[in-house]
Amino acid sequence: MSVAVRVIPCLDVADGRVVKGVNFRGLRDAGDPVELARRYDAEGADEITFLDVSASAEARATTMEVVSRTAEQVFVPLTVGGGVRSVEDVSRLLKAGADKVGVNTAAIARPELISEIAERFGRQVLVLSVDARRCQGETVTPSGYEVTTHGGRTGTGIDAVEWAARGAELGAGEILLNSMDADGTTGGFDLQMLDDVRSRVNVPLIASGGAGTAAHFTQAAQHGADAVLAASVFHFGTLTVGQVKDEMRAAGLEIR
Repeated sequence: MSVAVRVIPCLDVADGRVVKGVNFRGLRDAGDPVELARRYDAEGADEITFLDVSASAEARATTMEVVSRTAEQVFVPLTVGGGVRSVEDVSRLLKAGADKVGVNTAAIARPELISEIAERFGRQVLVLSVDARRCQGETVTPSGYEVTTHGGRTGTGIDAVEWAARGAELGAGEILLNSMDADGTTGGFDLQMLDDVRSRVNVPLIASGGAGTAAHFTQAAQHGADAVLAASVFHFGTLTVGQVKDEMRAAGLEIR
């Protein structure tokens, strides 16, 4: 049974503003998150992902307020991530208006957090974000990819494909696979990485990192992505959600 591919704009938010750079560096302002979310909702986005990239304790109240205002303006599912460390954090985000919650660094430090969230709220609420890069220097993993933290700057030595598979086994409802090498480059998704993770996980897989043309989204879906996520091409007007869907539909993919 084929499942319709979802198109998801991503809002990387720092201090209440949407920002975007290349490989998480050289961040520049991309606008107000509420206004952008409203625009993408009107364009036909299937979901919106909101990532607090600063995730500092002092910004948490502001983040909750922005999440709440964004949720009031959109009528598609809203996934929120960044700084989620506990079941209580998830509860607060859901009460603020999130439909799903993304976890990353805290799950690497304590994998049982995945099971705790899934058992409390259901696995459909939980998105495991995997920030992966090709191994560098002396780091070697079986797949050739390692999990990173801190915006791709810090390697963990953990095999990214194995970690995605373990996360799904522990209860993650979806895997958000971010190619840190491709992030913001507009050179295309890491298709080999998608193939490798797809071969190991049965839960929905979201491709992230590298979209530059409408054809890139189609390629990701053809390599097993159930959803395609992007930021720069949408924020700066290179593509609209509608153009991406038209390209994918022309390629014979089922689109929502």
